[in-house]
Amino acid sequence: MSSTSLQTIGAIKAYHHQAQHLVNNYLLADPFIPYTSVLTGIFLCKVVYDLCHFISNSHSKTYIILTKIQQIEWNNRGISTVHAIFISAMSLYFVFWSDLFSDRWHNDLVVFRSSRLSSLGLGLSIGYFIADLGMIFWKYPSLGGLEYIVHHSLSGVAVAYSLFSGEGQLYTYMVLISEITTPEINLRWYLDTAGMKKSMAYVVNGVFIFLAWLVARILLFIYMFYHVYLHYNQVMRMHIFGYALVFGVPAALGVMNLIWFGKIVRGVKKTLAKRCEC
Repeated sequence: MSSTSLQTIGAIKAYHHQAQHLVNNYLLADPFIPYTSVLTGIFLCKVVYDLCHFISNSHSKTYIILTKIQQIEWNNRGISTVHAIFISAMSLYFVFWSDLFSDRWHNDLVVFRSSRLSSLGLGLSIGYFIADLGMIFWKYPSLGGLEYIVHHSLSGVAVAYSLFSGEGQLYTYMVLISEITTPEINLRWYLDTAGMKKSMAYVVNGVFIFLAWLVARILLFIYMFYHVYLHYNQVMRMHIFGYALVFGVPAALGVMNLIWFGKIVRGVKKTLAKRCEC
């Protein structure tokens, strides 16, 4: 092996160790996680936005004929889709598979449990909510009206409190599972924008939206409140602000979910009726 190759390998290893040192001692260091994760989340939103623009501009015939505001919304929905996939996967892991919040393996109170990874996930999610709120205000009301501002504000405050206080992270992740419906909602918009509203893909996606919304935003919220009921003696020991968030935010989001679910049901019925007529 030549000396040049050995120097290259040595340089790569040196950079690897430096990156590992940076991640372990700063990004994942307990005192810095709440801050570095939020900033990283905002930065990653910018990266995803630029990638969406670059890839779509190069490979999508629809994208290049859109108006400027439509292109911005296209890229914005790309960000929300990536965030939804990431945070829903994290949420499913912590709620149903991880031992962190399991009653079987821990004797301490579930409402006060957290870890580096759980805090990192919440911080990245806050970064997304901040970036998305910024874009909504920047192009208001093109990217979303008052209901989006209320939704993001409630979610952001609840997630931020859970991150910085370490309280109620299990319930925060339970609510964040609802983000699993976002990719389907965005796909509906992409299909409509691409002129595929009458396609079978649009109909199938509508059915998936109905099912995902029913499970993740209706039934799962009922399960969350049932879990709170079973662990109410622990919830009572949270700070009064955290206690209020555990009940107030899911209740408010639950009402919004029911209102939107009604619209989804009417939309599915209307679409299926048209298909049957054809």
